[in-house]
Amino acid sequence: MMFWPAVTLLGFLVLTGLVIVMGSSSTARYEREQRAAVAPRSPQPAHEPVAATVGTA
Repeated sequence: MMFWPAVTLLGFLVLTGLVIVMGSSSTARYEREQRAAVAPRSPQPAHEPVAATVGTA
């Protein structure tokens, strides 16, 4: 007699837990991406210009 209410409650708890796990993982991924986009990057060394010499033959 108490079988279906127990199954319903158990299913609700399992699905609620699944939503929480999925939400926390996507939130963590979002925060990592935001921190990576804001983090200061070290400037790349500029290549020095090389003067081309024209040889006379």
